[in-house]
Amino acid sequence: MARYFEFAKHGTTFRKEIIAGITTFLAMAYILFVNPNMLSGGELPPDVKQGMIDAGISFPSFSAVFTATAVAAIIGSLIMGIFAKYPIALAPGMGLNAFFTYSVVIGMGIPWQNALAAVFISGIVFIFLTMFKIRETIINAIPPVLKHAAAAGIGLFIAFIGLKNAGIVVANPVTFVELGSFQSKETLLAIFGIVITALLMTRKLNGAIFYGMIITTVVGIIVGIINGPSGVVDTPAAPETFGALFDPLFSSDFFTKDMLIVILTFLFVDFFDTAGTLVGVASQAGFMKDGKLPRAGKALASDSVATVAGAVMGTSTTTSYIESSAGVGAGGRTGFTAVIVAGCFFLAMFFEPLLSVVTPQVTAPALIIVGALMASNLAKIAWEQLEEAIPAFLTIITMPLTYSIATGIALGFILYPLTKVVKGEAKKVHWIMYLLFFVFLFYFIWLRE
Repeated sequence: MARYFEFAKHGTTFRKEIIAGITTFLAMAYILFVNPNMLSGGELPPDVKQGMIDAGISFPSFSAVFTATAVAAIIGSLIMGIFAKYPIALAPGMGLNAFFTYSVVIGMGIPWQNALAAVFISGIVFIFLTMFKIRETIINAIPPVLKHAAAAGIGLFIAFIGLKNAGIVVANPVTFVELGSFQSKETLLAIFGIVITALLMTRKLNGAIFYGMIITTVVGIIVGIINGPSGVVDTPAAPETFGALFDPLFSSDFFTKDMLIVILTFLFVDFFDTAGTLVGVASQAGFMKDGKLPRAGKALASDSVATVAGAVMGTSTTTSYIESSAGVGAGGRTGFTAVIVAGCFFLAMFFEPLLSVVTPQVTAPALIIVGALMASNLAKIAWEQLEEAIPAFLTIITMPLTYSIATGIALGFILYPLTKVVKGEAKKVHWIMYLLFFVFLFYFIWLRE
């Protein structure tokens, strides 16, 4: 095992990889509850959901999507770990699940079975793009400054998520955001977790992020902020969503204009979310070589196959998770980290009641600390070269402000060719960047609502 994953080459050990895998899992365990709640319509008020059902809009069950979410994460993380050998975990992606439910099922009135078929097709298209190295070529064509910007932007993005989950940053109808109340016990617990984790990191303790989460959880239970688990073991539900996509997929009226827009949107968002995540996590772990990602094709194939498998099981698009950076921050450097994550998701199917102690206040410190680590990529940007610095800044700042990695990348990619052309350095820009310029313009003008 150590030889296959090259522990010695990467300066890691079984202990480090296991801690990293558990850390990543804990940082992304929320998806086991958020995704089923989202796809089953659980985020809707009961009367609104009932009104949707009365109008003929149905939703898959929470228990079925819970199992589908876990299985998709297991398959994706195993392939990424064993095949691509990266410490990157996969699961159904946030944002895409909201688009699946609110835009496609509710907004467009498309049955959830048809929406799953659209996810399935996007995954198949990704597999072919990966086989012919189109996705890898595009990623390698991205200039280093935008890769550094993507990594730093993701750092700010996940730190913002952490601050939001902690209640340190809250919504304000006038100023959009403001400082939260420090009288909230949950917020104080998250702040305690940030301080403890920061102190452990300062002491350079291996697995500091993981230990910080454990200490925060224990303290939260002791003082009564976090409820103890209601149970330990439960039998996973059978996913009745399994294979639900095939009937609509082979119907004669499936490929409508609306469905093609849905498929293209799934393709667009997942493509650049995955690209940004891979580059960001790989940069943090020191995997990038000459601005390129080694084994990029294998990493991209992993998320493509996982998307197909997830759709068959009954969940929205499966993608690489930015929370993997928490595991990298805890010392994870090989695919064995992702294998551990897969094992944790497998166990989670049976220990659903026990996971109730992993609250957003517990994971928030990990996201904030890792965001600080990823922000170090800011130092790699030549800020005095404005033709590169301004597109990079736009990429960085719009990720947290629009709550979208893909949007930040798109806006930066639109501006970059323009500034380089005006600078007189048009020939230094890869032709693919010019192609992406028009692709992103097309997306914002005609596809994005």
